[in-house]
This record gives sequence, structure tokens and C-alpha cells, in this order.
Amino acid sequence: MADDGGVARIALTGATGFVGSHLQTSLLARGYAVRALVRAGSPNVSRLAADTECFQAELHEQTRIAAAMEGVTAAIYCAGSVRGRSPGDFASANVRGVANVAAACAAHGVPLLLMSSLAASRPEVSDYAASKRAGEQALQDVPGLQWTVFRPPAIYGPGDQEMLPLLKLMRAGIQPRLGPAGQRISLLNVKDLAAAVVSWLDHRAVCAGQTYSLDDGFPGGYDWPAMTAELAGRSTVQVPVPRALLAGVAAINRTLSGLFGYAPMLTPGKVRELWQQEWLCDNGAFFIATGWQPTVPLAAGAQELFGG
Repeated sequence: MADDGGVARIALTGATGFVGSHLQTSLLARGYAVRALVRAGSPNVSRLAADTECFQAELHEQTRIAAAMEGVTAAIYCAGSVRGRSPGDFASANVRGVANVAAACAAHGVPLLLMSSLAASRPEVSDYAASKRAGEQALQDVPGLQWTVFRPPAIYGPGDQEMLPLLKLMRAGIQPRLGPAGQRISLLNVKDLAAAVVSWLDHRAVCAGQTYSLDDGFPGGYDWPAMTAELAGRSTVQVPVPRALLAGVAAINRTLSGLFGYAPMLTPGKVRELWQQEWLCDNGAFFIATGWQPTVPLAAGAQELFGG
């Protein structure tokens, strides 16, 4: 399906976020029209690109979501909650919103790509991880839907605010180890993730019904010394952070969030995520399906992020 001008239109949730902003840029550069589903009164409308269509719709408004899928070639679900103190804080965007968009896509014959998380591979670890797995299941439970799931690892790049403080420390040669000794994790630059989305659009029929984990191709993932070496390019000072300290801060943060009404990032569940022995991806299946390969190694990504 295409719009009247013959341009393929892509529906996008989460368009004003870190990843969504990069997806807008990448899709528009490839000649797609982008329809961003944005809640009414959102203070982030200014983050939409000039050529992006703003379509007001809340994730719980099934009628509006259904209208947003009219004349759409494909949809990308990039909305999500990463902060919260209870399962309910994550469910609205990570589960119920997915189910609503998936139902609308199925009704209009629109393929849907869900931007999930590598955390979904271990739903027992945290409320966030459980919500991401539940969102994947909600997608798969919709009859007749052509779906694909991406499970990226930690994503970094221009505009990111979550990983930036940690990356700045490592860039300065300070190596804070926030997990167990010998821990290995995968990373992915946001530009490579956006390129993977474009590859999915070109091969969405082949990718239907598949779940892919994607990373930057660094063999075996990074341990903390390797990650810091790539970022700093010189000798570094290692500063192990005890799990007990993280757990204590997380417990206090969770309590304060209940008293003052904010959504915390560091919680006991997040500490369990940080202390997994590994979070690793494998690009093999997606490469076979689409030919996509990452092109931004961590050192190059850091150079762009920090300006040299």
C-alpha cells in the first residue's frame, strides 16, 4: 500500500524518542513518508522532522490507532517505557500499546516491526524485561499479523541520555565496572539500528514471524576493559562498583520514587539486569535474511559522539 503520490508511508510510534528520532531521519532519507503517532499535547512535537506527518493518537485509543494505519505500507513500534517501580509502570507502553497497534495493523494488512529489547530473552530478571517479553507475546497472539521483532542490546549514539554519562566516564579513562568480573555485553550504534530497520522494510516478507538480536559485530561482545579501551584509546583506571552498593542505592531510589512520584531508572530489577554474566547478540540470522551488516564500530561511534 502507498499514499496517493506513490510514496510508501511508514507509521511510527515513539518517533520523538532517541531511537525514533534517528528512524525518522533514516526513513525520510530513503524516500519514505513517515507518519508519527504522537499523543495530544506532547511537549516533544518539536522533535519531529519537518517532513514527518504528526498524527495525534494515544496508545490506548484503538479507533485513532486504526485510523493511523490507513494507507500505510508498514508500521514500526518504537514506543516504550524503560523507567518504573512496578509492573504497571511498564505495561501501558510495552504491552497494551503493542497489542492495540498490532490489532490495527492486522486489520489493515500492515506488517509490524516491534522494537523490543535483549532483556526480553530473560523475563524473570526484572519487571522491565518481563514487560518486553509480554509485549512480544501480545504481538504474536494477534491472528493474521505479519510481525517481526528486533531485540537490540544497549544502544548508544547522538541524542542518547541514558548511556551518555557512563560513556563520558569511560572516554575519560575511568572504567566503572557495573557488573560481575568477566561480564560480556553487546552494543549497537543507533545508526546501525536505523539501517537495520530500513533493511527490514526491504525484506519484511522474508523476516515475517522472526525475532532478531542485533549488535555491532564485535566478536564475543565487550568486557569492561575492552569497552573502555575502544572508547578511551589509552590506559584506564578500573573502578569496580560492588553489587551491594548498587542494590542499596536502588532500594533507596525505589522508596523515594514512591514518596515523590517519579519513575526510577535504577531499581533492584535494573541491578539484576546489570549483574547478568552476559548480554550477547548474534547477527547471523538477520544477515542471512537481509544482507545487513553493522558499519559503526565503537571507536568510530565514540569519535562521532564526542567530536574526536
